[in-house]
Amino acid sequence: MGADTSSCASMGIAWSKSAFSPPAATAQRVIAPRKISHYTILSLSRKFKMGSQKVPRYQGRITSWKDDQGFGFITPNGGGPAVFVHISAFSRRGARPVSNDIVTYHLGANEKGPRAEQVILVRDAVLRKSSLDSPTGSLIAAAGFLGFVTLGVFAGKLPLALLGLYFVMSTLAFCTYAADKSAARKNTWRTSESTLHMLGLIGGWPGALVAQQALRHKSKKASFRTVFWATVLINCGILIWFFTPPGAEALSALLGTV
Repeated sequence: MGADTSSCASMGIAWSKSAFSPPAATAQRVIAPRKISHYTILSLSRKFKMGSQKVPRYQGRITSWKDDQGFGFITPNGGGPAVFVHISAFSRRGARPVSNDIVTYHLGANEKGPRAEQVILVRDAVLRKSSLDSPTGSLIAAAGFLGFVTLGVFAGKLPLALLGLYFVMSTLAFCTYAADKSAARKNTWRTSESTLHMLGLIGGWPGALVAQQALRHKSKKASFRTVFWATVLINCGILIWFFTPPGAEALSALLGTV
């Protein structure tokens, strides 16, 4: 009986030790740390910024810009790799950047590398921006000109057919600019600049002016703009000549042959 009691006691002690003893250490899988690029860390830090800490803004210059395709590259003032920038990243959607524009931006990143976000143009609005270089300004200018032609028709100084010609050619010019803008984005066949200038010369320049600013097409190329405004002046000069007796006679003869 005593032997049985001591045996049970020893078994109880052994059971209690096995029940409350910590489990044997198991083998753990060691995972090597993953190498994270600088741009990934930068992107994550922007997404998971803590508290009221502000994201720094950087400054640089647009050294390459393709307005037809809506993107370019910024060279940071402090040096470093070029930063990709898309037109959708600009805070002010009405303004269009050009090469050598100075900008400030937040630095982001994706799998292709650094990219600018929340971009702001730093430019003198008075020197670099005129009233006609905006969709609203160009629309007012075009409407004002067509309104002037309409008054000339009601005053009996201009034929109604001339007003119709301006409306038809302006619509055609706008559609041609839109098609050329689409072709530029798709890298397909383009409309020649001489064709665009010819449309403006024969009365489509109001529609062309609106298209340049509304579609942001051919609105920054200096050589194109110079020829375009020359065609506008020539067209307006011919219109004024039509108010004179020799001009009215020539216009009447021209419309009679059409």
